[in-house]
Amino acid sequence: MLHPDLDELIARVSGHGMFAELLTNGYFLTKDRIERLNAAGLSRLQISVDNVMPDEVSKKSLKVLDKKLQLMSEHAAFDVNINSVLGGGVDSAADALTISRRARELGLSSTVGIIHDEHGQLQPLSTDERAVYDEISGSGPVGFSFFTKFKDNLVEGRPNAWRCRAGARYLYICEEGLVHYCSQQRGYPGTPLLEYDTDDLEREFDTDKSCAPYCTISCVHTISPFDHWRGPQPHHKDFSERPPAPERLVTLGRAPRQDRLDRA
Repeated sequence: MLHPDLDELIARVSGHGMFAELLTNGYFLTKDRIERLNAAGLSRLQISVDNVMPDEVSKKSLKVLDKKLQLMSEHAAFDVNINSVLGGGVDSAADALTISRRARELGLSSTVGIIHDEHGQLQPLSTDERAVYDEISGSGPVGFSFFTKFKDNLVEGRPNAWRCRAGARYLYICEEGLVHYCSQQRGYPGTPLLEYDTDDLEREFDTDKSCAPYCTISCVHTISPFDHWRGPQPHHKDFSERPPAPERLVTLGRAPRQDRLDRA
């Protein structure tokens, strides 16, 4: 939202008939700003709301952002999705449900994301968390659910067998203008965007990322179904035999069995 040429960038993307989506914390949304995004041709905007009341971990709360959600409900010509979170580090599963219900009350779509804990471990959801996940997931459009089926494995702490196209079909560009796999794998390949060419795209398109089985990054998952048609990643029964990740990558694995039992 702070980029001085944001409207121009969105207009350029939408002008090519491409889907222009914006992820934001929503703090700077006003009626005027929303109308400018309408004029630029924005396709979709997503805000992640982490809790009902702000706490020491996150200030992106429903209390802080509710008026912004109302503004978008009244003035946005683009689709608006409100994402809540479950999993490691989230104190109250009920918050996600409250956030989702408020979004739907305002006529906005709602999704839920699964996050790993502070140790980088993907924990299976508890019984209460699973009930919240099922209700929120069941409330979305049927067509969109096709792109979020990877979460069904994650909520059980199971890996997904898929081809991650980060670095090829999906590019994460940081504030320094460098290309990274995603927000969780900053540092690789770390190439300036202006120097990133077709050789880089082809290399990363065919690169099997060792962090992929337990990846929770929805943005990368939702562009992967297109590539199932061109030869899905072979299923690996024993992920412990996968080659180790490069030193700069963080591999997310299952938590120890006893921890999973305690969590459940």
